[in-house]
Amino acid sequence: MSALITLDSVSAAAPDGRVLFENLTLAIGRERTGLVGRNGVGKTTLLRIISGEAAPRAGTVSLDGRLAVLRQSLPADPDASLAGLLGVEAAMARLARIEAGEGSEADFAEADWTLPTRLEQVLAEVGLEGLDPGRPAASLSGGQATRAALAAVLLAEPDVILLDEPTNNLDAEARGLVADVLRRWKGGALVVSHDRALLEEMDRIVELSPLGARLYGGGYSLYAERKAEEAAAARRDLEVASRDAARARREAQAARERQEQRDAAGRRFAARGSEPKILLGAMKRRAEATSGRLDRLGERKLEDAREALETAQVRVERTRALAFDLPPSGLPAGRLVLDLEDVAFGWPGADPLFEHLDLTIAGAERIAVSGPNGRGKSTLIRIAAGQLEPTAGAVRRPVPALMLDQRTDLLHDGETILEAFRRLNPSADRNAAQAALARFLFRNTAADQTVGSLSGGERLRAALACVLAGERPPQFLILDEPTNHLDLDSLQAVEQALAGYDGALVLVSHDEAFLEAVGIERRLELTPAPV
Repeated sequence: MSALITLDSVSAAAPDGRVLFENLTLAIGRERTGLVGRNGVGKTTLLRIISGEAAPRAGTVSLDGRLAVLRQSLPADPDASLAGLLGVEAAMARLARIEAGEGSEADFAEADWTLPTRLEQVLAEVGLEGLDPGRPAASLSGGQATRAALAAVLLAEPDVILLDEPTNNLDAEARGLVADVLRRWKGGALVVSHDRALLEEMDRIVELSPLGARLYGGGYSLYAERKAEEAAAARRDLEVASRDAARARREAQAARERQEQRDAAGRRFAARGSEPKILLGAMKRRAEATSGRLDRLGERKLEDAREALETAQVRVERTRALAFDLPPSGLPAGRLVLDLEDVAFGWPGADPLFEHLDLTIAGAERIAVSGPNGRGKSTLIRIAAGQLEPTAGAVRRPVPALMLDQRTDLLHDGETILEAFRRLNPSADRNAAQAALARFLFRNTAADQTVGSLSGGERLRAALACVLAGERPPQFLILDEPTNHLDLDSLQAVEQALAGYDGALVLVSHDEAFLEAVGIERRLELTPAPV
């Protein structure tokens, strides 16, 4: 299979000069490749390098064929039509002039007579069949805009497509649409994603790290299985290296003690004065040479053991997933947490998002708020958190709620992660704060990074650390799409922590695997309010 994209010894750095990855060599052909890696490792930067939007620090990128990028949103132009967003407005206008008998010689020379048929087929493929290409782009819903982005890629008829977190912020229907398009795609595709259902559709997984890239055949399940095997092997190697290092230290100490005993015996022999000085001098030189040789041998063994131990420790560190446990919240069983009675909300001048909504949460319940995009899920949880008042109905919040939204507004750009943690957890001293942040992979100097310098995923991980890893987590936790921008290690760790959380939990998420893993007990489905 010939390569469509070839990366040869590519290196990249962050704007602050920090090296993201080095010596990356990779070939991408007509297969679907999932690109994964921890937040901040440079996945989006790599896509920008491949697309030509950024230059590598070193190395070369070769492209054989046409490239298209599926973006999460199309450029906002209030005057644009759907055809304009799809990049075919000029071509459609040319055909219209010809049909009206007003075409020029240039129009006839440049006319794409296949365009109407291809456009019709593509719009049908993405669920926009029958939609007028002249329709104003501003009138498209969020789901329709996603479909239009997919249609633009398909119309371009590229050989390879790049997708950066294509299912973020999408409802279940739109996520399924992206997966369907990829499932039918016959060209090459490089997909940055943490969506495990989407990654399951991949032909292979590439894991990006500061050391380069590692290839894993198959989809997410096989990748996860191989990663678990690597982690187990790394732990076994560390145990062996630890034992070998301890044995080397014991042997070196025993050798030193034996040599010291021989040296002491030689000194006692020399002290008797019964042997010629020349013989005693020779004996001393031999003893010193033997001692030096043994010292050097012991040092080499110790150094070899230390190097093996350090290598094993690095392997364990590299394969170790983020993991943490939440301390008890102290929420009493059966305690009323939230009561919404006949609640409604609508923005001024607009139809209500929802009406006559009732919801009671008692004790450590966990509830998912679901529904298509634009139905008011984020609005509802802001009401539950006390950030917004309903336009009708009554709300009782006997237990203070803590809400973490996608913007992570509780963090301030100018403060370090460590400062943010201590501001939000004032009882934690510096050591406790650093230990808590280390469990979220903000170790040592990483905790001194400013919030404003973090990537989207790193910022969300920092916010989760500040909220969840304090001395006592909140008794009522509200999370809005918490899986967006999290890498796979962070995602799994958050799942495990929330599964053991003993407080009340309300989640907005389109990630079904995540909802199942945290143990959602019931769902509140938001439907359009009657008009």
